[in-house]
Amino acid sequence: MNTGNESHALADKLSAPLAKIVDRHKDKISALLLSGSTSTVGEALGKDENVRRVASFCYPLLPGLLRLVVKEHMFINFVMQNRERLLAHLPPPLDAHAA
Repeated sequence: MNTGNESHALADKLSAPLAKIVDRHKDKISALLLSGSTSTVGEALGKDENVRRVASFCYPLLPGLLRLVVKEHMFINFVMQNRERLLAHLPPPLDAHAA
């Protein structure tokens, strides 16, 4: 029961900073997410390696105090578990529009 509360508290603390990072770097994140053979964000979210790549890109961009509390493996796990809610609204990268 306590783990659920901790998980919910972690989600509350990480969602807003991650949303700002995703908004600021949406083209880079979309390109990372869609690298490989996937053509849509929905397909890319189904591939763990793509989501891990995005989480690894975003972690250093979190505020320093948050990174002291939340270690990288916890952050990556959080993004993996909440990938649909956090990343599904990303547009295709600008390079995809030109192709």
